[in-house]
Amino acid sequence: RHAVLGKSALDIARETGTSDATVIRAIQMLGFDGLIDLKDTLAAHIGQTDSPSEKMALTTDELGRGVDAAIDFVLEDQKHALAALSRANRIGVFGIGASGIIANYAARLFKRSGYPSYALNSTGIMLAEDLLEVAEGDAIIAMMHGRVHNEGMAVITEAARLNVPVVLVVGKADSPLVKHAAAHIVMPRAKTEHVALHAPMLTCVETIMLGLAAIDRDRTLASIDRLIDIREQVRPSKR
Repeated sequence: RHAVLGKSALDIARETGTSDATVIRAIQMLGFDGLIDLKDTLAAHIGQTDSPSEKMALTTDELGRGVDAAIDFVLEDQKHALAALSRANRIGVFGIGASGIIANYAARLFKRSGYPSYALNSTGIMLAEDLLEVAEGDAIIAMMHGRVHNEGMAVITEAARLNVPVVLVVGKADSPLVKHAAAHIVMPRAKTEHVALHAPMLTCVETIMLGLAAIDRDRTLASIDRLIDIREQVRPSKR
């Protein structure tokens, strides 16, 4: 029940030796409207009762016992995310609180690498003005690794209205939010006692930046060269 929350109909079909159409028909015969309805029902049933050890057991069962499998698991998430982002006209980066600072940093990284970007990191009604920036043809990275909040749902709703793909960075693979995403990256935050550390998230956005640079090397180098030219213009002249 936990594992299916993070799988598509095609994933389930591969594991059961059937087709995605057969999976959907079976789900409907069980009385559900479709896979999303099934996932919503399972998520509501599971609620907060699943234990960290149960989640870890499910993940490690999928990965096997090798380090290479774990690395491949993370890289596969990144590959889907890069595919969605590389086609976008611009990249919006959403995060609030400490993640809002990372959103600003990520937007600067993407921009200097040749991918126009902007941060969506206001809270409350101020976020509405940020969301006016979003337009068709964009893509959004949304850092939502904690509880679901109004700001996050507002971003997802506006993205859906504009048909803008969302790449979600979540803390667990079975997050109900995943169903709203074109791609997702599972990035648990490291914790020491009660303090959440954000180094994994910084690593995540820097890895995405390097991936985008590798997809279109000429674009990135041209942007950096232009950045250097502009810096030379604004530097004080030497006397």
